[in-house]
Amino acid sequence: MASNGKVVRIGGASGFWGDSSVGAPQLVRLGNVDYLVFDYLAELTMSILAAARAKDPALGYATDFVTVTMKAVLNDVVARGIRVISNAGGVNPTACASALRALAAEQGLDVSIAVVQGDDVMPLVPQLRAGPVGWATALPSDAAGATTEALPALLPDKLLTANAYLGALPIKQALDDGAQIVVTGRCVDSAVTLGALMHEFGWTASDYGLLAHGSLAGHIIECGCQATGGLHTDWEAVPDWAHIGYPVIECSADGSFIVGKPLGTGGLVNTAVIAEQMLYEIGDPQRYLLPDVTCDFSGVTLKQLGRHRVEVRGARGLAPGPSYKVSATYMDGFRCSAQLTVVGFDAARKARRTGEAILERTRELFASHGLPDYSRTNIEVLGSEEANYGPQARTQDVREAVLRVAVMHPHKAALELFAREIAPAGTSWSPGTTGADGRPRPTAAIKQLGFLLDKGRVKPVVAMGDSVKPVAVPCEQGAIPSPVRPAGVSARSAQTGATETVEVPLVRVAWGRSGDKGDSSNIGIIARRPEWLPLLREQLTEERVARWLGHLVRGTVSRFDVPGIHALNFLCTQALDGGGMASLRNDPLGKGMAQILLAMPVRVPADWGVQPSGNPAPSDLRR
Repeated sequence: MASNGKVVRIGGASGFWGDSSVGAPQLVRLGNVDYLVFDYLAELTMSILAAARAKDPALGYATDFVTVTMKAVLNDVVARGIRVISNAGGVNPTACASALRALAAEQGLDVSIAVVQGDDVMPLVPQLRAGPVGWATALPSDAAGATTEALPALLPDKLLTANAYLGALPIKQALDDGAQIVVTGRCVDSAVTLGALMHEFGWTASDYGLLAHGSLAGHIIECGCQATGGLHTDWEAVPDWAHIGYPVIECSADGSFIVGKPLGTGGLVNTAVIAEQMLYEIGDPQRYLLPDVTCDFSGVTLKQLGRHRVEVRGARGLAPGPSYKVSATYMDGFRCSAQLTVVGFDAARKARRTGEAILERTRELFASHGLPDYSRTNIEVLGSEEANYGPQARTQDVREAVLRVAVMHPHKAALELFAREIAPAGTSWSPGTTGADGRPRPTAAIKQLGFLLDKGRVKPVVAMGDSVKPVAVPCEQGAIPSPVRPAGVSARSAQTGATETVEVPLVRVAWGRSGDKGDSSNIGIIARRPEWLPLLREQLTEERVARWLGHLVRGTVSRFDVPGIHALNFLCTQALDGGGMASLRNDPLGKGMAQILLAMPVRVPADWGVQPSGNPAPSDLRR
């Protein structure tokens, strides 16, 4: 589709429930936006909201969206005609919309609010338990796609939530019907952006290339400031963190878009920052699976248009699969974590011995009270690098360290015993023990389970005023074909003419960012210069990365080429101790995995002029 000259400006005002309250006011005041989009939901968030709704039927949504964010900007949003799309509805989008209407009435405003419903699939669970039904399957248990158990065998006795990740079509319909604010429950994070673009440009459900571009636009801004310098490898090149700008995308009808931020704000928008965010948590770049489209980002290109402006093109799209992903949560006992600081010589060894003593003592207490052993335990000595860097750790002789002991148990009473035995370490064992900040509190251990559900079994609707309209979603798609992998770049071209090499950490020649996909860690590595990519391909093999991360990764390591942005994407399975809510690690989401990989030594030609030590060169805005 050729561009008609129309440009739609969308501001990403929130990356999660708990993001800063400055985002929406900044974008309304300085962003000149047509839309504000908000992402609030994670699997744990859904279970928290379900517990809130169980106590009060008027709750179950992200209350801050109404009481803090929209309270501050609603008047300006209405006056300027800005449209708002948010998944803050959680497990009770109707209550969220009611609270918004009450806020509007309080401020004397007339605003049309639509609610997307139908993502809650708990009513289908009894049928799923009954046995094979042909329209629900367990998610693959490994990267090869094999699954070992049927879905009924995997379902826990009591689920707290079960929500399908809806796509953009219900949001598009709500906007088509005139809604100024659209509140959804669970949808894929990028759908809040794609729905706006489908409405504005008239994209249809079969315009897969355009839908892939729109989904990439939504993916870039769904994590807020991660698109404007947040978490950037070259963090010292990112100015004015306190006033960092939230992202604004300028989208055209042909699907291309420009990423920027409001004038006068802090942060950084360049091709390196956008490349990092593009690879964030996407798994296979040629098969990023969404309910509206199967995306292929391997050929995406980035172009710096000027200071803090990056143009994005080249996404490709295929038909989506026939299923929605469903995220279910359930309670599996209780968990508790405690921290102590240990100061002085041999701090790391003293901290570990302290943790082992706490577990030994509490196990004996459990036995005396007739309680079973822990279901899981984990000791980490933060500051010693052992937890994250394993055999590559180089600071075991630190003189201060933080002991972190995390445990799970089927009985809350056992963890109350555990919680009482943390503070006594301050007078009983290691010299230099301090930092006990009150008694830790056991909490319910909420875990997540994913499965696939035939789209035809999910019935999304849009409610606005007295109208409730069903949403037509194509649901007869076939299986998604396997990709044809891009040809690998010859590694020899990077070595041409080089007679001498020098060893440097990977961070000197690459940027990186990591995140989670369940129990898998996604690590994107981008060459700092395009001509350096062949050497990275040669040295960052799957086998070598697996060895480097072997103390953390229990599964497989798969590498994917992303030649459009001279990058590699690694998917490491069984890498996060269960991931998310199931993990006992201090980094359950794998945020530090890229930093660990960037410490890997690589050999580069000496004539590249790469320094083996010191900070990497700041990101070049001209690239």
